[in-house]
Amino acid sequence: MAIARDTESLSSSLDAEQLGLDRAGLLGMYRDMLVTRGIEERGHILYKQGKIPGSFYTGRGNEAGAVGVASAMQPEDAGTPLHRDMGVHVTRGVEPWRILAQYMGREDGPARGRDGNVHMALIEQNLVAMVSHLPAMMPVAVGLALAFRIRNERRVSVCWYGDGAAARGDAHEAMNFAGVRRLPVVFVCDNNQYAYSTPPQLEYACANLADRAAAYGFDGVVVDGTDILAVYSEAKRAIEKARQGGGPTLVECVTLRMEGHAVHDNAFYVPRELLDEWAKRDPIARFRLWLSEHVQASEAELSELEEQVKALLAEAQKRAESSPAPDPSELEQGVYAEPEQPQENADA
Repeated sequence: MAIARDTESLSSSLDAEQLGLDRAGLLGMYRDMLVTRGIEERGHILYKQGKIPGSFYTGRGNEAGAVGVASAMQPEDAGTPLHRDMGVHVTRGVEPWRILAQYMGREDGPARGRDGNVHMALIEQNLVAMVSHLPAMMPVAVGLALAFRIRNERRVSVCWYGDGAAARGDAHEAMNFAGVRRLPVVFVCDNNQYAYSTPPQLEYACANLADRAAAYGFDGVVVDGTDILAVYSEAKRAIEKARQGGGPTLVECVTLRMEGHAVHDNAFYVPRELLDEWAKRDPIARFRLWLSEHVQASEAELSELEEQVKALLAEAQKRAESSPAPDPSELEQGVYAEPEQPQENADA
C-alpha cells in the first residue's frame, strides 16, 4: 500500500529564507494568525450578546493551516475556504471589520447580509463563497482548475475540506476527476479529528486521509497542522507543482478542533486528555516561540505587534457595529443572476 509522505518541521530561519520568507514576511504571517483568532474570539462575544444571528463556528487550532496555505498562494490563484479557514480570508486581504459585519448580517459584509454568517468570500480576491453542504465545494474547486486548463492560464485552484467531508461521495468524484485530468488543484484536508462528534477511527480505515491520494494517481503528504512553516512549505511545493503541470496534491493538515462543532456544542465527546495534549501545540504560541528563537524577535517587538492587532480589532468591531442592516427593498439585489438582454440583429 502506498503511504503518504510525512513532512518535517523547519528548524531554522535559513530554511525559511530558502522558501522565500524574509523576516517581515514571517512576522506578517504571525500577525495574520493573531488577527484570525482575534476575529473569532470577538465573534464569540458578539454571539453571546445576541448580535450574531444563527450559530457561530470557529477554527481555533486551524490558524496555521489556513494562513500557511494562503500565504503560499499567488494573487491569481483561486480558493474555496470553509468555515474553519478564516485565516485564508485574512491573509488574502479581507478587512477584519468587513468579516465582523458579515457575522452580524450587515450591509458591509461580503455577502451584504444576504447569506449565512460564514458563507462569505470576495470574488475579486479569487475566493468562492462556501455553502453549508461542505463537500460540495470540492467539485467547484476542481471546476475552477478545469477552467484554468481550458484557458491555458497558469493559475492554481486550492480546495479546503475536512475529515468529515472526506466521507462523502463529492470528495471521491472531485479527486478522481482531478487525478484523471491532472488538473492544477491542491486539496487541503483540515483533519481536525472530529466530524462533529465522530472520531477518525469511525470515519475511515486508512492510517491517513492523504494515503487516499495514491488511488487517484497523485501525491499525498501529511503535515503537522500546528506548524505554520511546515504547512507553508508543503503548500508552496504542491501549488507550484500544479502550476507547472504536475497535477494535484493532497495535503493533510493534522490538528485538533479545539472548540465544539459550533458555539452550541460543548464538545463533551472529546477526551479531556486529548484536548490537553493538543493545547500544548497551540499553533500561535508555537510560532511565537519559533520567531523569538530563530529570527530574534524580541518580547517587546512581539508584544507591540499583539497590541497593534488588539487595537485593529477593537476599531474593526466598532466599525462593523455601525454598519447598516440591509435594506429590505433591495433583498433580491445580488442574489439572482441578471438575465442577458438579447442582442439586436445588426442587419435589421
